[in-house]
Amino acid sequence: MKNSFDGRSALLLLIDVIFINLAVLGAVVFRLDWESFSLFWSLRKIVLPMVTLIVLFFFFIFGLYGRVWRYANLGELLVIGKAIIISSVILFGLAGLIEFYLPFYNYLLFILFSFCLISLVRFSSQISGYFTRQPRKGNKRRTLIVGAGGAGALVVRTLLENDSHLTPLAFVDDDPKKQGLKMFGLPVLGGREAIPSLVKQFKLEEAIIALPSADKEEIRKIAGICGEAGVRVKILPSVFKLIDGKLPLTQIRDIQLEDLLRREPTNIDVSSVAGYLKGKIVLVSGGAGSIGSELCRQIASFKPQHLVVVDHNENGLFELSQELLTEFPDVKFSFELADIRDRTKIFSLFFRIKPQVIFHAAAHKHVPLLELCPEEAVKNNVLGTFYLAQAAEAVNSNIFIFISTDKAVEPVNVMGMSKRVGEIIVKEMNRLSTTKFTAVRFGNVLGSRGSVIPLFRKQIDRGGPLTITHPEMSRFFMTIEEAVQLTIQAGALAKGGEIFILNMGEQVKILDLAADLVRLSGLRPGLDIQFKYTGIRPGEKLVEQLWEEDELVTSSQHPKIMMVSKNSYFAPDKLFKSLKGMEKEIGHLDSQKIRCFLSDFILAAEVGKRRGERCEQKNTTG
Repeated sequence: MKNSFDGRSALLLLIDVIFINLAVLGAVVFRLDWESFSLFWSLRKIVLPMVTLIVLFFFFIFGLYGRVWRYANLGELLVIGKAIIISSVILFGLAGLIEFYLPFYNYLLFILFSFCLISLVRFSSQISGYFTRQPRKGNKRRTLIVGAGGAGALVVRTLLENDSHLTPLAFVDDDPKKQGLKMFGLPVLGGREAIPSLVKQFKLEEAIIALPSADKEEIRKIAGICGEAGVRVKILPSVFKLIDGKLPLTQIRDIQLEDLLRREPTNIDVSSVAGYLKGKIVLVSGGAGSIGSELCRQIASFKPQHLVVVDHNENGLFELSQELLTEFPDVKFSFELADIRDRTKIFSLFFRIKPQVIFHAAAHKHVPLLELCPEEAVKNNVLGTFYLAQAAEAVNSNIFIFISTDKAVEPVNVMGMSKRVGEIIVKEMNRLSTTKFTAVRFGNVLGSRGSVIPLFRKQIDRGGPLTITHPEMSRFFMTIEEAVQLTIQAGALAKGGEIFILNMGEQVKILDLAADLVRLSGLRPGLDIQFKYTGIRPGEKLVEQLWEEDELVTSSQHPKIMMVSKNSYFAPDKLFKSLKGMEKEIGHLDSQKIRCFLSDFILAAEVGKRRGERCEQKNTTG
């Protein structure tokens, strides 16, 4: 370990010098052997400096001056022991050179005394904290630790050192060899099957799952047992965040639905991503939204020359600006309050800033609302996309990345149709321009604004019931962070004209998601919290798809990103004429005509389809 030498290390070095010399003296005089003491005293001016220098040399070699001793554990004790033992072996060999012959037990005493003294000074803060810590005021919550391994031990030590409001009372672990043992004085009282009885026996209120490498199924099962037993569940961060052996108290947090996904970490090809973002002018539309704001955070970490955040949400834009300016002081930002439906404003902005990379995340996305107000879907999701794409082409941007949705696949609602039209616009613009236009299609993201999860949480806080449209309704889910990581990676893979789809894993039933959320709150689904089925809303599907049957799906260079292709063509003059006509007429059309426009637009882009074949079908469905 590298030694970081500062004032604290200098003081530690001085104390070590004193303690090493005291250990030598103690080892010589402990047995009251006058002959040994006389020999030592005659050679003290040689022996003491030699011992001190050799021991300090190995202390430096083993990095004893480059550690944060406040968080030291058994590993650090072993390092101290190794350094002292090796030093003593070297000293034993060198003693003959100066004719300093002492009995072997003197060396053993030196090892013992020096180990105790050196360890004492390094663990002094932990020892003093243990004896001087004041009891926390207020009630402490009785807590069970699930997992009696290294992570479980780290949890208990963290709770005790920081005088947390959580009081650990016992462990459970599925390993029979650990059951019946004690750690930190706490017993290991069985496996996960013992949790319900232990909750009653110890009146437990919390459970901490200390299994950072466990997969999602194991986490789901344990969380379910804890929830059914009536305790709130907390969890540790992933194993990758515990490599340094430290656990800030703030990282022991309530378990969330994202933890039950526990997908494998996404690996980004940093060099390829940096190649198209670093030092570039990047614009994000809808930057204050859930996806847009996470795009901004991740893009900023690649050090663009200028990051332009566009949104019509004044408060959201201001809050994001405060966050980004604080977190990324070395990045140049512009925060533009603008509506993508304002063509003049968008073109003016693009010609002023000349963005090289555009991420288009701005969109209306609420299916039931857009069924009631289809003209707003066209204005924002269709015409807004068209204006941005035209502006990108006008200033010769490098790449335009359109954020699409699984609802664009075989769309049966206005929102899905408007996003499918957006995909077509992007694909056809790619034919006409030197700018690369591409789309990225994925499903629901957990925790995004307006998603079902915040709604369920509010309903749980009110005591229920949880409203679910249909017991068989299922959706693809992914965390915001992973969706954005893969979207950025897709931009590095783009050659133009592709529709990328993200590997969303298996679909999840909304009912299962709701039940998990109830259990994670320490409640019992169907007993403490009831479910109420409200029926499928206009425009909703029971099951979503990521691609259509006639779309060709191929792999990409990234294992979690696929590409779909479909034979389609839209004559440029017809494309522009259709969109311009809609731009003029949108304020005068009723909902039925708007739906028919969207459906006809999609059909017109599909080769071999009879015009109107599905317009009637979609009108009937809507």
